[in-house]
Amino acid sequence: MRFAATPPYDGTLSTYYRVPAECCYKLPAHVSLRDGALVEPLSVAVHGCRLAGDMQNKTVVVFGAGPVGLLCCSVASAFGASNIVAIDVVKSRLESATKYGATHTYEMSSGSNNADKLSAAAGLEDGADIVLDATGAETCLNCGLDILCSGGTFVQVGLGKPNISFPVGQVCDKEVIFKGSFRYGPGDYRLAIGLMNSRRVRLDGMVTHEYSFSEAQEAFENVVDRNGIKSVIYGPHIDKEWAKLMG
Repeated sequence: MRFAATPPYDGTLSTYYRVPAECCYKLPAHVSLRDGALVEPLSVAVHGCRLAGDMQNKTVVVFGAGPVGLLCCSVASAFGASNIVAIDVVKSRLESATKYGATHTYEMSSGSNNADKLSAAAGLEDGADIVLDATGAETCLNCGLDILCSGGTFVQVGLGKPNISFPVGQVCDKEVIFKGSFRYGPGDYRLAIGLMNSRRVRLDGMVTHEYSFSEAQEAFENVVDRNGIKSVIYGPHIDKEWAKLMG
């Protein structure tokens, strides 16, 4: 398996980029090229939610309100979850979470009692059925296992440090299911595009910053500073307004 921008393979900041035909998918007519850039993170969210299993009428907690985390909220909603809690340390990102399916939000603090505060704020006295961690942060993993109910499912969607302190005692005591998630697999892109086509997942407003090809450095700096949600860099000679309209 090869991924663009993952060494030793170059990324897609070029006029043309060659890929196998079986890896190409046609966007629905109503999806612009700009929003089409979100198919990749949406497929990551689809994969994580599929690993979590049945979400119908379940309580789902999502750590991280970046592009993948917000899309996990959207997919969980499309899959029938009744309560969806979005968690982040950046307040501005949480302000838009309800637009993408979250029923509750919680701003993570630096203290050690986040699980208790979260349970009280989001009505999780009985615990969450499913936890999706899109951050990879050790504090989020520990908090997620704290608020997960016995027999619940935890899916590690994001990856931070490859080796962290892991509360295996809680996994055993609660007999929870812990799953790793590797980006996406067969069928995830097709399902992601299907959710966009049916409008069960809406992407309006998720692209908050747009850059021309010559502004690529500024775009990456903006992402590092955690400004907005999703940044898009247009290819050489691509008009921004045209990209917003063309499906």
